[in-house]
Amino acid sequence: MSKIFLEDVKIYAYHGVLPEENIIGTYYILNAELHTDLWKAAETDDLNDTISYADINAIIHQEMEIKSKLLEHVAGRIITRIHENFPQISYIKLKITKTSPPMQGEMKGASIELERSFKPDEH
Repeated sequence: MSKIFLEDVKIYAYHGVLPEENIIGTYYILNAELHTDLWKAAETDDLNDTISYADINAIIHQEMEIKSKLLEHVAGRIITRIHENFPQISYIKLKITKTSPPMQGEMKGASIELERSFKPDEH
């Protein structure tokens, strides 16, 4: 199994249940793991034989721009859109961390992680 990772993608966005979260915003850190076959690209050195992580990054940024109450909803949209664009991906794991959640105490962040496996013919 081959994997593509995007690690610690930092994006400023406006998600949350509280109204001020949709106005003030905060930084989010995203980590994605994608499973697909990369062996053809390993042999050909051709971008057409792989999945461009720049394209995955663009999808993540576009979906993060859409305000949502729940990070689960954002993660679900990102995973669905990645799979719609790249049906050869068999598994996607996405972790989203809100760096400044509106809660008591000091913390690095609050995170959710969503993962999904796809059958090869599932589009």
